[in-house]
Formats: sequence, structure tokens, C-alpha cells
Amino acid sequence: MYFHDKRLQYPVRVETPDPLFARQLQQAIGGVEGEIRVCLQYFFQAWGARGPDTKYRDMLLHTATEEIGHIEMLATAVALNLDKAPLSLQESTAAANPVVNAVMGGERPRHVVEGMLQRHLLSTGLAAMPTNADGVPFDCSHVYASGNLAADMYANVTAEATGRTLAVRLFNAAHDPGMKDMLSFLIARDTMHQQQWLAAIEELGGAAALPIPDSFDQGQERGEFSYVFFGTEVGGALPPDGRHTQGPSLDGKGSFSTMQNTPMGEEPVLGPAREGSGAQARQIGKPAAG
Repeated sequence: MYFHDKRLQYPVRVETPDPLFARQLQQAIGGVEGEIRVCLQYFFQAWGARGPDTKYRDMLLHTATEEIGHIEMLATAVALNLDKAPLSLQESTAAANPVVNAVMGGERPRHVVEGMLQRHLLSTGLAAMPTNADGVPFDCSHVYASGNLAADMYANVTAEATGRTLAVRLFNAAHDPGMKDMLSFLIARDTMHQQQWLAAIEELGGAAALPIPDSFDQGQERGEFSYVFFGTEVGGALPPDGRHTQGPSLDGKGSFSTMQNTPMGEEPVLGPAREGSGAQARQIGKPAAG
């Protein structure tokens, strides 16, 4: 059961509407790094969380609900940036940031702005959409909920890291002080969320809980390969030494080493094709039809 409050989680103000920046904000709504992704990820992880300790389920539900508020903030920001913005607007935030300019498609500002404005106008009446910056609808393909709490927490750290990276890029591209203020809040929340998922990993055992799942008997692994880094460079040169190539493994259950990856199996030879499969006659093992 959920409740709502008409007030925004944090103030959203736009002094100078910018339709191209509205398009860029769409990535933070419906992109693979966006708020819809983490909101649904945390909800489905929580709804599927099993075990007697409900602390992590509660943590996930609290943060998933917070993320709804972030979607609302960004949707409001998109609408405000589209409000009274002329279709012929040429000034763009992307022009001031080469990285965002390339990533978000700002190299064709007039074409991009007019195309996105038309989609917003025709589909939503100049409101936000559940899409990324290119107008591609969010499809849940990057919502990870494995049923393993430790695995999910690692996925959440990655989600918050990529989300914070996007928010920082948007902050650097923003000209409007209200947008910078809103993004500074979202960046701060991403900082906290990274920390809370890492704290949960620590409570769940941290490196000592590796490998995930820790409920599988490692005696059933081919243990000689469990902590060996395979080098795959042509010529057989081993990779440079690093933390991952020597010394004790992070879980304390083995020692890292390296070896050249060489074939240990045979060349695969498949059986004949089936009758009626549409293969050539010689694949089936029969003469060609007359």
C-alpha cells in the first residue's frame, strides 16, 4: 500500500525553458541509467525478497518509493523546460559541453529539438514521457531482481553509480540555476544510495560472502579454475601483475594465479540435421532430391 503527497520531494524551478535540456532529462527518466529503472528494480527486489530478516526488504521499499519522487521531479522539470519554449530555439545546454553534446545528439540541435518537441506535443501535450533521450520507451530490460539479496545489492551499487554519472553530466550541461539545484539534490541522493547498498553488502558478509550464491558447495566446482585469471593474448603473453593475479582471493578461500587460456576441449562436431529442417541434403546425410 502506498500514499502520495501533492508536494514535490525537492523544489523544481526553471527560469529559462530549454527544450533540448528537456530531451536530455528524459534520459534520467527512462534511460538505462534512469529513475524508472532503479525504482522498478528496488520494488521487484523487495517484493521477491525471502527470509526471516525483513530489514533489507524494508530498505528496498523505502528507497523504491523515494525514487517515485525523483521521477515526479524530473517529469516536472521536463514539462517546465518545454513550457513556452519556442520551437526555433537554437541555444542549447549541449553546446557548452562536448561530452553531452555527443552523447545526447546535440550535434543537430534544430533537428533534435524540433523532433522531440513534436513528440512531446503530439503524445503528451508538452509533458514528460516514459522514454529515454531518443524517445525509445523504457522496456524493463535493465531491471535486475535475482532473488539473491547480495547479488541484488551489487547490482544496485552499479545502478546508482551509472545514475550518478548521468546526473553529473546533466549538472555540467545545465545553465539554469534551478536545474543545477535540483540535480545537486539528486546527485547527493545517489551518493547516499551507493553507500547504503555497500553497507548492506558489508552486513551480508562482504567479500566473505563471495562467491554469490554462498549457499552452493564450492567442493562441487572445478576448484583448480576458481581463482585463476585466464590470459587470452595471442602469442601467450601473460597479463601484467595486479591484485587479481596474485595473492589471496578476496573471499579468503583461495589464491590468485594466472595461466594462458588454451583449448581443453575437442572441436565440436554436431550430428546430422533433421529431416524437414530445411537443411541441405548432405547435412542430413542423404542424396539431393531430383
